[in-house]
Amino acid sequence: MRISLVLGSGGARGYAHIGVIEELKNAGLVIESISGASMGALVGGLYAAGGLEAYKEWVLSLDVWDVAALLDISFDKRGLIKGERVFAKLRAIVGDVRIEELPIKYTAVATDIEQNKEVWFQEGDLLQAIRASISIPSFFTPVRIDGRLLVDGGVLNPLPVAPTMSDHTQRTIAVSLYGESQASSIEVPKEHQERQERLAKAVQKLAEYAKSLTKDEEYSFFDIVSLSFDAMQKTLIRYRLAGYPPDHLIEIPHNICGTYDFHKAYEVIEAGREAARRFLAEAGRLGLPFALGR
Repeated sequence: MRISLVLGSGGARGYAHIGVIEELKNAGLVIESISGASMGALVGGLYAAGGLEAYKEWVLSLDVWDVAALLDISFDKRGLIKGERVFAKLRAIVGDVRIEELPIKYTAVATDIEQNKEVWFQEGDLLQAIRASISIPSFFTPVRIDGRLLVDGGVLNPLPVAPTMSDHTQRTIAVSLYGESQASSIEVPKEHQERQERLAKAVQKLAEYAKSLTKDEEYSFFDIVSLSFDAMQKTLIRYRLAGYPPDHLIEIPHNICGTYDFHKAYEVIEAGREAARRFLAEAGRLGLPFALGR
């Protein structure tokens, strides 16, 4: 079965999209179109360009010193990280790719914050489009392309179904990263657990530093931004789904990690895999044809 896949925004929760894509492919579904915002645009774009497996291996191998080397601190007051080192690595994985040359239809959604408009990238440099789409306010510096100041696509459209509405596919499946909280039963292998603990300590130190810059005893600046962004996206998703409902919705529990918990790649990928398996199992019970890969 040929499908359109819509991948939502949600920071580090976006690693779940990797597990979802792998399970849908294993079920025999053919992804002919992808629309994504923020991490959804990144994962979807890498998949379309044939670099998702290499990206997955890379993020699962990152240790604390690797992460430190990637953090090119910005002196631009509009954002903490420039992102140039991360995107140099991504370019090493997929090379110089133009969206219109991809084997499947692809749309990255960003936000023009000066004009309060969505911007759809359906042609041009793939990584430049992704860089615009993932520019989480306060974390990544915004980018200016063709005179427009662009930030994270999730600011206006965290689950961009609309770009797939004209697709000639048989089903549209959307993946939201803001599902209801669930207890996790994922077992993290010792190797990944030890690496994750080292990264978590580094993240904690960064959070403590951020908190020391404010007088608030409970939340740091980044805590407030993260919580505010999450609340906004949960509300926007409800409105967007009402206007552009997909055929099917896979929901990732939003408590699997926080927006900036990029050190939890293994368990978040597995959470995506589990959600996709539950969806496919339910499809089987309902007798839907794609559950059998037809």
